[in-house]
Amino acid sequence: MSLFAAESFTSLLTNLQQQVCDDRTDAWPAEQLRGMADAGVMSWDLPVAWGGLDLEPVDQLEGLRLLSSACLVSTFILTQRSAAVRRIATTDNEAAKQRLLPGLLSGDIFATVGISHLTTSGQHLKTPLVQASETADGFVLNGIVPWATGVTQADYLITGGTLADGRQLLAAIPTDAPGLTVQPPVELMALNASQTGAVKLNNVVVDQGQLLHGPIEQVMQRGTGGGAGSLGTSALAIGATAGSLRSLTEEMQRRPDLQEFVTPLQAECDQLTAELRLAATGDHPAGSAAVEQLRRQANSLVLRSAQSWLAATKGAGYVSGHPAERAVRESMFFLVWSCPQPVLAANLRELACAGSAAPH
Repeated sequence: MSLFAAESFTSLLTNLQQQVCDDRTDAWPAEQLRGMADAGVMSWDLPVAWGGLDLEPVDQLEGLRLLSSACLVSTFILTQRSAAVRRIATTDNEAAKQRLLPGLLSGDIFATVGISHLTTSGQHLKTPLVQASETADGFVLNGIVPWATGVTQADYLITGGTLADGRQLLAAIPTDAPGLTVQPPVELMALNASQTGAVKLNNVVVDQGQLLHGPIEQVMQRGTGGGAGSLGTSALAIGATAGSLRSLTEEMQRRPDLQEFVTPLQAECDQLTAELRLAATGDHPAGSAAVEQLRRQANSLVLRSAQSWLAATKGAGYVSGHPAERAVRESMFFLVWSCPQPVLAANLRELACAGSAAPH
């Protein structure tokens, strides 16, 4: 039996659809995340040696696609935990693995990442957002981590800084460490229950037991493991599309005239799902260009599907709190979450009617 056809997983999907988390910064999908742990989701990306399943990327992506079709906010949080797991699982620091991986497997420990400042956020600035200095016993971090999802609920934050010579490091820092101050979550357009916000670091000590990677140049190129990688964002966008189309199809049962619009959207979603699998296995005809191509197409589709659902619901969907208006707001997330400039430019061209974002 397929992992995703198992009763525990299908039951999880049903529960996620029914237990919709409030879209508030003081909400947190604890029940949904516990359900994922109980269904074995937390084992997907952990090494077999530590009790995990270490699923192939194609299977991890399929799982993320299915989960995000039921609940985008909890699945987004899961991706941030998975990013933390990958950095821990690929470290040479065995003590850190022993301290963290068992709890991450059971769900008793929650870890997240604050790493955008090492990849995109603030890279244009002359002074790094988080500066690291070396001491006799380790390192000291100072600065601000601009984006960390779920850090208000996390036991550990995987983050890092940049030394004066340009080398970078990553560490697993307890969120109750002296000098680490979690800021209140930022109120976002959507996904507020992810409790995403900034973290201030004031002389935060990183000892050798906490160090995961580095110091080396471009530390983010290390420790990525064999996970879903950048295709994961497309998987979530395709999953969110499937969720909108599921509801739009239910609307179509009452209004057959909608079939003209639902059918091509569903066909496009099915095609992207198939291409996602090909890209994950390395069999996509576009080769390495498939990652950017899929993201561009998935962004376009998730926006159009959510807006189609809203249009079909008419005035009812425009009322705050309706699932369709929430889907529209959530779809906008993909324009800003780890969105490469070429993808954003293509989406903007489409929105400006200056050409198709994705050839079909």
